[in-house]
Formats: sequence, structure tokens, C-alpha cells
Amino acid sequence: MSVTAGRDAAGRLDRASLLARLRATDVWDVVVIGGGATGLGCAVDASSRGHRTLLLEAHDFAKGTSSRATKLIHGGVRYLAQGNLPLVHEALAERSRLLANAPHLVRKLRFIVPAYHWLDIPKFGAGLAFYDLLSGMHGIGHSRVLDAASTVVALPTLRPGGLRGGIAYWDAQFDDARLALALMRTHVDLGGLALNYLAVDGLVVEDGQVNGVLAHDAETGETFRIAAGVVVNATGVWADAIRRAELPQVRPLLKPSQGVHVVVDAEFLPGRDALLVPQTADGRVLFVIPWQGRVLIGTTDSPRRDLPLEPQPLAGEIDFILDAVAPYLVRPPSRADIRSVFVGLRPLIGAGDRSATRSLSREHCIEVSPGGLVTITGGKWTTYRRMAEETVDTAQSVAGLSRRPCVTAELRLHGAEAGPSSDPYGSARAAVDALPGAGRPVHAGLRLTEAEVRYAARCELARGVEDVLARRHRALFLDAAGAAAAAPQVARLLAEELGKDAAWCEAEVGRFGALARQYARPEEE
Repeated sequence: MSVTAGRDAAGRLDRASLLARLRATDVWDVVVIGGGATGLGCAVDASSRGHRTLLLEAHDFAKGTSSRATKLIHGGVRYLAQGNLPLVHEALAERSRLLANAPHLVRKLRFIVPAYHWLDIPKFGAGLAFYDLLSGMHGIGHSRVLDAASTVVALPTLRPGGLRGGIAYWDAQFDDARLALALMRTHVDLGGLALNYLAVDGLVVEDGQVNGVLAHDAETGETFRIAAGVVVNATGVWADAIRRAELPQVRPLLKPSQGVHVVVDAEFLPGRDALLVPQTADGRVLFVIPWQGRVLIGTTDSPRRDLPLEPQPLAGEIDFILDAVAPYLVRPPSRADIRSVFVGLRPLIGAGDRSATRSLSREHCIEVSPGGLVTITGGKWTTYRRMAEETVDTAQSVAGLSRRPCVTAELRLHGAEAGPSSDPYGSARAAVDALPGAGRPVHAGLRLTEAEVRYAARCELARGVEDVLARRHRALFLDAAGAAAAAPQVARLLAEELGKDAAWCEAEVGRFGALARQYARPEEE
């Protein structure tokens, strides 16, 4: 196996070879801290321009916010209502690019906004017609007015009493964690190096300039002093902590909030269309979305001062979601119907802003510190590529690198095929199914096969049970109890692939079981 690439002809990623390449490289052009949407996007952009690029993630890729989104690639109908037209236009353009560049992970999805008052039809219809207009050449389907009967056909469990009709419009849906993995593999395909469980402990500051990072391998404890032309801080809600590593008294950029999602069975919203609740009690919108055989409902927007790696719902958040959707469904879900609850933290720009987090900007911010640390934060999944483009443009200037143009607008991601596909592996499916256990589920009720677990270990840098059941496959987010039941078999397969023993399996199953209980049906508040 080539130490330079850290991968073989079959696409296998060997961690030992990746670490050997890290040790053998004296200086990187770009070091990116953070393996979420923004960091991975920056790494792909930099490596696609030909810069020697290293990405470091303290935990697993997309462990934090980037695996806990509402699974939508969208312009943002709420941002339209706020009058933020530039953000909407930019997001709609990026939506179009993602549909083209990752057709195996992003697909069109129709949304229905029900109208229970006659005035709702012209109000919602006009707004969504303007949404179509803003999309211009990037449009993916026209909105249209539905009568009451057609609205119920689209959403069979919608409460029919008093229904006047509905407005249908189009946006897109994706699998956030799988898209993050596709970005990681694309970065590697382009010659970059990405390592999870390689935590940054500090910055190397010499003569007032940030010239690299100090890091350690979470698995072995080995330490590294890594030199860089420029360091990009793309750590999301933890960005201020990295900024303080250079300047301890620096004023924070962020005012984080959290969003809670609940997952229930498909019977609560059968069919292929999604429901948009146009206004909740706090003035937001709520989505009820079919996703991987379940229904996802969310989200909330609550300020959060602490930044736990595994945030939990705050008091009242789950009831807020259930209460908001209840008036729209014939049989609304209750706590007893919840399969999983997951929570994501948002890196909102607005430190010191006393307004509610729902009014803070979803736009992004790029800051260059006095020592040359480039921090990118804010934004959302839909605009990750554009954020990365602007960040790498800035990083090139800071480091004095060759001014090479961005090429990612038309860069197809790892696994992309000629057209849309329902298979998240896309063109890599043949490689997956060539492994032992193809077509053999690891547990009844899960689509995950033994071959997919092996592929996760060999080609996607999965290092433990959680990596597989939370992000390479979405079992933890779809059915926490089912995921826990599958953990022993997943641990056994990973142990074979990673050379681990029975004690490791037992510890992994125990750790994952404790995590799954946090995602499982919540107790009454």
C-alpha cells in the first residue's frame, strides 16, 4: 500500500498508512481543523486546487452538528419571510449544484403547506411563487395551489376538517452524515489526507504567527507538531475555543442554539410528500418529513450556553414539537410513539446579541486573526460549498499560496453516478457488495448488511460501533432501540476488520448501549 496515498486500488483506507503519511510530511499548505460539513468542504476545495491539505477531526467525521440536521438542502422559506433574499438566492443555487454533484445522496422532495383559512392560499401561494422566481435557472419544480381533496391525497393523515386546500412546492432532501463521508472520500481521492480521532490540542504560534497545530492520536496517545502554511478553524460551535488558543481574551463570535428532532413511524405521514407547518408558537416553521422509512419532525431553536458533544433536549422541547404538529394530523404522535430523539447545535453568528436565536443570522462569517488563523463559522449544510470557496480564497491570500481558482461548483463527489440513485453508496455499491456478508442484514429490521459494516471499516475510517450505527448507517437516528440490539453483531464484525479482541467488543457494546438510551424514547418531563 502506498504511504503517500494511504489507500489501495480498491479504495481501502488504512489508518496506519495515513498516520505514516502524516509523520512523513514536513509542511502542509493547508491544515483544516474540524471534520463537519464546513471543514470537509474546505478540505475538498483546497485539495481540488492542488494544495497539500490535511484535515483533522477530534472525534468522528460529522459527529457533531453535521449529522444532526433536518436533512434538507433548501433555500429557506423562513429566510424568504425574513426578507433575506441574497441568502435564499445563494442557497437555491447551491441546492442545484448538490443535486448535480451528489445525486446518490440528494434528491428532490415535494412539500405541502396546508391552508385552513381562505387567506392562507393567496398568502402562501404568493410567497412560494416568489421562491420559484428567485430560483431562476436553478429551479427544480414549480409551486402550485391544490384543492382540499388533492391536499389530502398527498398527505393522507392530514386533518381534513376546515381544510381549504394547500400549496405544493419543491426543495431537496439528503443524508447529512453520508454526504460528509462522501466529502471525506472526495478529499482523499484528490490527494488530501483526512484523519478522525486526531484531536488538535493547541496552535503553534511563532513570532505572533499561527504556523501549525499540536495534536494527538486519541487511539494511541501519540503526539504531533504539524507545520502549516495556513490553519483553517472550521470547528462549528467550538470555533471560539480554537480562537482562544491563539488569543485567550478574544471576543466570542457565536451564540449557539440547539435544534431537537423526533423520529416516529411512517404511518404518521405515509406517502412521499412532506408537510410544512407554516407557523409554530414561537414564529418558526416546522417540518414533518418522510426519511428512510420513518418520519422526522423538527425542529426547535433554543439558546444554549454549554456545548456538550451529545446535547439533550431541554425541558419542554419535545412537547413543543408534538404540540405544534398535533393540530394538523388525524392521529398525532405521542411520546410513546417516538423511535429516536436527536439534537444538533447551531453555530449562529451573534455573540452579545440579546435577540432570540431564531432571529440570528444563518449566514457565515470568515475572520482572519492577527496571527493568520482563518476561522469560518455560521452557515448551513446547503451552502457549505460556497462557504468553503470563500474560505480557501482567503486562506490562499493569508499563506501566500498560488492563487488557484475554485473548481468545486461542478465537482462530482465520491460515489456520484450519471443520474439520481436511491443507493447512498452510488457507484461504490459494487465494491461494497464484493465483501463478505453482502445482502445479509446485521439485525432484523435494519437495512445495514454485514458487507456494509466491513466497508465502513475498510474504506470509510469507521473505528467503533457508534461510527457505523450513527453515521455510516443511520440506525441510531431512526430507531435507537433497534440500533442497540444490532450493536453486538456490528462490534463482532468490526473486531474482525480492525484486529480487536473480545474485551474491546464488550466495551464498545456497553458504550453504544449507554448512548442509544439517550436517543431512545424520552421520559416524561
